[in-house]
Amino acid sequence: GLSQEELEKVKFLSCGTSMPDQLMPSHASMVHGLAFDHPIEIASLAGVCMSGLMALKTAYMSIKSGNSSNAICTASELISPTMLSKFFNEEISHRKLIEEKPYIAFEKDFLRFMLSDGAAAMYLSDKIEPENSLRIEWIKTYSYANIQPACMYMWAEKEENGNLLGWKTFAGKEMSERSVWSLKQDVRQLNKYAMLHFVDAVESSFEETGTKCEDITYVIPHVSSMYFYDLLVEEFNKREIDLPTDKWFTNLTTVGNIGSASPFVALDEFIRTHQPKKGDTILLIVPESGRFSCGTALLTVM
Repeated sequence: GLSQEELEKVKFLSCGTSMPDQLMPSHASMVHGLAFDHPIEIASLAGVCMSGLMALKTAYMSIKSGNSSNAICTASELISPTMLSKFFNEEISHRKLIEEKPYIAFEKDFLRFMLSDGAAAMYLSDKIEPENSLRIEWIKTYSYANIQPACMYMWAEKEENGNLLGWKTFAGKEMSERSVWSLKQDVRQLNKYAMLHFVDAVESSFEETGTKCEDITYVIPHVSSMYFYDLLVEEFNKREIDLPTDKWFTNLTTVGNIGSASPFVALDEFIRTHQPKKGDTILLIVPESGRFSCGTALLTVM
């Protein structure tokens, strides 16, 4: 980590999270107040898993544009407190009054076993640091919300036509009885479209940047579950994208799905355990199922 003296020289802070502890103030404001003793420029990035990568791109663009000489970006998730059974008791009690076999809908319940807490940060500078430096070659992000309804959502309910009803349309009692505030995911939609858009983003980023598969030394793909690993391989093979799994790295089975922090945490462990050599390239692929977005980033070991 950075020393206090180094922290005092930081000019820009960007923070991404799927679920801040409060709606207001912004997440970056809270991180700034906790970690820094001097005024700095901040940016808060919202979204789901890709919010960490968007925070990285915001910090990267700040430096590339000459807005700042350095930056810190963070990604953090603290979701476990929202998954405790006590928060669903009122919904279950209400269902018992009107249903013979009350249960929590699958799109809410399975997520309680799929997500983990964690945080990570990256320091960016316009100068090459002496150890463990990576050069950002490019970062590309794509949203497919123009063709997809919401798939993962919170503080809302999904209608049959795919539209979301936001929490402002519900009375306070309704929100408790229907667990409107809970995180939900349309698993059928996820299974049908997730890998298609995942690979769409890889194709688009390669085409836009002139990158070829042979330019990639390692791949760190963020997936929510190992179930999707084979599906991702199948989709790459269908499109003749040659990124074999012997180039891939994941720590999902040991640290879990930490949402926006997952790519940074995986990158840190990969560098410590694999010690890539100078000139090696690392492709980050970060999808999210909120309304289907995906980001990619190419890094070079310095």
